[in-house]
Amino acid sequence: MSMQYSWNEAGGVGVIPPRHHHAQRSLGGGGGDGGSGAADRVCSPVSPLDQSMGGGGGGGGGGSWSSSTSQSSGSSSSPPTAVSSAASKPLKQEELDFYANPSQRQQDYNSSSSSSIQHALREIESRLLLDDDDELDYKSSPDSSTTSTFMLDLLGGDGGGGGGGAMLAPSISRDLVERMGDPRQLLLLCAESIANGDFALAEVVISRLNQVVCIYGQPMERLAAYMVEGLVARIQSSGTGLCRALRCKEPVGNEILSAMQVMYEVCPYIKFGYMAANGAIAEALKDEPRVHIIDFEIAQGTQYIALIQALARRPGGPPTVRITGVGDPAAGVAAPGGVAAVGRRLAVLAADHGVPLEFHAVPLSGAGVTDAAALQRRPGEALAVNFAMQLHHMPDESVSVSNPRDRLLRMAKSLGPKIVTLVEQEANTNTAPFLARFKESLSYYGAVFESLDVTLPRQSKERISVEQHCLARDLVNLIACEGAERIERHEVMGKWRARMSMAGFKQYPLSRYVNQTISCLLKTYCDKYKLSEEDGVIYLGWLDRSLVSASAWN
Repeated sequence: MSMQYSWNEAGGVGVIPPRHHHAQRSLGGGGGDGGSGAADRVCSPVSPLDQSMGGGGGGGGGGSWSSSTSQSSGSSSSPPTAVSSAASKPLKQEELDFYANPSQRQQDYNSSSSSSIQHALREIESRLLLDDDDELDYKSSPDSSTTSTFMLDLLGGDGGGGGGGAMLAPSISRDLVERMGDPRQLLLLCAESIANGDFALAEVVISRLNQVVCIYGQPMERLAAYMVEGLVARIQSSGTGLCRALRCKEPVGNEILSAMQVMYEVCPYIKFGYMAANGAIAEALKDEPRVHIIDFEIAQGTQYIALIQALARRPGGPPTVRITGVGDPAAGVAAPGGVAAVGRRLAVLAADHGVPLEFHAVPLSGAGVTDAAALQRRPGEALAVNFAMQLHHMPDESVSVSNPRDRLLRMAKSLGPKIVTLVEQEANTNTAPFLARFKESLSYYGAVFESLDVTLPRQSKERISVEQHCLARDLVNLIACEGAERIERHEVMGKWRARMSMAGFKQYPLSRYVNQTISCLLKTYCDKYKLSEEDGVIYLGWLDRSLVSASAWN
């Protein structure tokens, strides 16, 4: 039986009865709704983007609910929205001959140059050709320039002419690509080809990728199955339409909610963020008789189950609590019945534990909150503002001149909060160009897929569902979409620190006891999960790759 944990009056850990389990934010925040075509990709070649997508996004009106309200939560589901795309078109015979015979594009090379290139190709083969059974550790991925620099050096290129694309394509034969067996290297080669505008080579590589990826295979084979979907969508310029379909405004189905719950239980990433934020809130407001919490993406409300239980055991009695829950009805993490349904469930839970609770629902996205009056700030209340895996979905100055990301932070500051909690994925994908963003995503999600491998069997349907519904949507958006259509825009803590400072916040160091309590939680997971603290920020990672950060501000 799975358990969730709560803070006791001293900050310790308690167990939440299973009957209070609800689904919650996905690791990536559920920016899109629906699955990926790779969900049906077994260990044989299949056409990319040939799978129906799941629907998403619960709707619901606003309203206020108190702890005396009886529990009533609606749920609804609808058939998935079918999104299909033609498979990569096979190359014509003349195109195949073109790649199989590099001399057709190098007629001006003399015999000496040809000999040098042949020697270079042999070295490339020794570097790139890996046995299919070899599985590289995710830390071994090259940096943003390794692939092109290595090949150009061998071929005598100088890096000119559009980043060397004109040099790479004639020197890589179809035969060489077909003998490459490592999905990671194939993904990198494909992404670099796309970045260089060499779509013919990219389609050759995709054809090979379809032969080596496997949703039941090793972590990298599984990850590659989903990343190739994004690459195909980018080549076919279907990323915009695909991402719109993934964000369709249909209620979240039970399958997606179930996957989110499994993700919450088997991996500590989301639980870590909730525990860190709850610990900071409970500590900062421990002597306050009236508490107001504003959550700018409350999702399923799971975070507050533990906090309400902890407040119920506070010495001297629980405070009067008011929660303002902001929730985008179109988001993948939206609860069935909308934000108002979340409030009804939390009100019932609070009544069961003797905590006076009032809930105010704001059925808007964070970017849609432009008037602070909608948040109903009241005098005499100690205010906490919670940003849990939400801000990376907000457009910034690189997308919109209105800069909703920083505008929301300034609004939060104007409310005079006693504590602001920030939980985010530790990745740099916001303003990075396509190739750098692709490599960062490969490294980040490679670690996440590795961590799932130690928890769930490779044939597990639950694992397939988690990878499809909680991770693949984010990957497709990161790879295929640009501009306003790309909603996954993560930043590392250094950048968040700069934004928080510009908004007028100062860091509020998390207590040592919060760190110790989370350390106890991690003992129930694989020892490859690592907890670290630096400059008052707590990081959770897999091996030496930080994946989630938690910090507090005032």
